[in-house]
Amino acid sequence: MSAFAGRFAGRTAVVTGGASGLGAQVGRRIAAEGGTVALWDLDPDALAIAQRETGAVHVAALDVSDAGAVSAAAAATAAVLGKVDILVCSAGITGATVPVEEFPIDSWLRVIDVNLNGLFYCCRAIVPHMVANGYGRIVTVSSVAGKEGNPNASAYSASKAGVIGFTKSLGKELATKGVIANAITPATFESPILAQLPPTQVDYMRGKIPMGRLGEVHETAAMVCFMASEECSFTTAATFDTSGGRTTF
Repeated sequence: MSAFAGRFAGRTAVVTGGASGLGAQVGRRIAAEGGTVALWDLDPDALAIAQRETGAVHVAALDVSDAGAVSAAAAATAAVLGKVDILVCSAGITGATVPVEEFPIDSWLRVIDVNLNGLFYCCRAIVPHMVANGYGRIVTVSSVAGKEGNPNASAYSASKAGVIGFTKSLGKELATKGVIANAITPATFESPILAQLPPTQVDYMRGKIPMGRLGEVHETAAMVCFMASEECSFTTAATFDTSGGRTTF
């Protein structure tokens, strides 16, 4: 039982990338704390498993880089939930791990399309529902790579820097409308996304963390859930850090 049981009572949430990793953990925690959850993800089989584990009332198998699919999913999800109070944008990919001069153009475009354009499509589709209800919490998942840049990860670093800038703009736009938008900038944590990276890159990122270890997914999920809650009421257009001391700004 969560120490915050009931914190999300009466609240509804959409979590992208909700079939695994951080998204699945956030979905489980919001549901355990009384919320009603919808999960969006590209993987229908993993979604089915996550739905059983979280008790999600609705799932949508979609590619967030498809603006039309996102718009349709937003309409369908809002109809099921009745309203959308929370949006957690956790869907993301790493792309190639090579120097810029070797970086495949198709990988660059795909990373930007999923990590930045897809996040924009999700916010664009969900924000009107929040504004209409006068309440919302948007959490965008960026990375310390968006603040500091990681070598051989130019597309990922650029996309995550874009997420921070986008969120700061969005938070200021919505500041008087009851809708709060903040980004979280985790350092590397144990997650299925690490399978997309060579071990040398993971070792590099671990070595940059003063605590000397990777994060645990529940540590970042705990921060996300605070950001998604009513308790986060006077901070918007900001970044929250879970980096083991790697970033301090």
